[in-house]
Amino acid sequence: MKRETVITFITFITSLFLILIFFACRHFVKNSNHQDEIMNIGFILNGDESIPYANNFIRVFPAITEKFGRKVRIIPKTNVSADQITPTLNDLINVNCKIIFSTSYSYSTIVKQYAEKYPEIQFCQASGDNANEEPVLKNYHTFMGEIYQGRYVAGLVAGMKLKELIDKKIISPDEAKIGYVGAFPFAEIISGYTAFFLGVRSIVPTATMTVEYTYTWSSFSEERACTERLINEGCIIISQHTNTIAPATACEANFSKNVFHIGYNQSMIDIAPMTSLISTRINWIPYILGAIEAVINKKNIEKSIRGNVHGNDISAGFALNWVQMLDLNTISATPGTAQKIEEAIQNFKKGKIHVFYGNYIGVNPYDEKDTYDLNKEFKENAKASAPNFYYILKDVITVKEEMLQWNMD
Repeated sequence: MKRETVITFITFITSLFLILIFFACRHFVKNSNHQDEIMNIGFILNGDESIPYANNFIRVFPAITEKFGRKVRIIPKTNVSADQITPTLNDLINVNCKIIFSTSYSYSTIVKQYAEKYPEIQFCQASGDNANEEPVLKNYHTFMGEIYQGRYVAGLVAGMKLKELIDKKIISPDEAKIGYVGAFPFAEIISGYTAFFLGVRSIVPTATMTVEYTYTWSSFSEERACTERLINEGCIIISQHTNTIAPATACEANFSKNVFHIGYNQSMIDIAPMTSLISTRINWIPYILGAIEAVINKKNIEKSIRGNVHGNDISAGFALNWVQMLDLNTISATPGTAQKIEEAIQNFKKGKIHVFYGNYIGVNPYDEKDTYDLNKEFKENAKASAPNFYYILKDVITVKEEMLQWNMD
């Protein structure tokens, strides 16, 4: 009996050990499969690598791969027009994307509708302004860099060039005229060109500016035509808030007229080596990497990213590397410009620069009775990531408007 009891005990222990091994292996395999699961990430872009705005998002892809490796798969949809947004969203949802980044303001209304329909997916809308509007959804977010800071610094670069031309008596102070090619007359663009202009005026107080709208984001021919008209009217420096390289090519073609260019989203020096001074851009990497990591770790996006949080909306500027200045053209830029740029960036980080401030009156282009006295500072991005300064500075900025059928793609 004693020997049988020992054998029974050994059999029981062996069986228990095998059961424990079985469940341990099952748990390990389950966890391994979970860890090896690839998360699909969707991107909806209104252009491709040839369009600076879209390419500014595409250049984030290597950073995603470097940080997350095989944990994620990037699924980009390029050249998506506003009327293609619904089937594009359906495609990304059908391949089980857990987070979708949409990059054009024109997508935002439909993207939010899809977020309400698919609460298990996170939708992140660049340049959107509707995340905190009802219905407020836990899975719908808006984000944007505080680009007015970069615009202002670009204005300093332009201002220094104008001052150099005045000091050399190439132009008179009264000829310090700049031009701006903008896509549409709404706040994002008005805020940007106002910040640019105020940067110029901080160095050349006599500067004035003329703005032309293309009423489209990506028309090479229209942007080129606008730029050439501005040059023919005596504009010395041209900047832009449109999506093609046309303004840079037009400036380069008019180099003999002492015309210079300030770009957006990508460096234009290779395109306009003699006339491009500098470009500024939003750096989307901090937000996009932070949002992906939050989804992987099942955390709230706004609580996982450093920035200025406004509900389901977030922004940041130079201080957190959300806004960047690109290469300075040392061939054409005024000596001392690099130091001026660095000083301004450091002052932005310390909160010492107040852009929308000065002895100016702004007028609402759609209601002349609505004005803003900039002797009281307007604090851009104080309540949202989307720019909301929409006043035209009286007597110093001229806007040439031709109301056309808008195509906001």
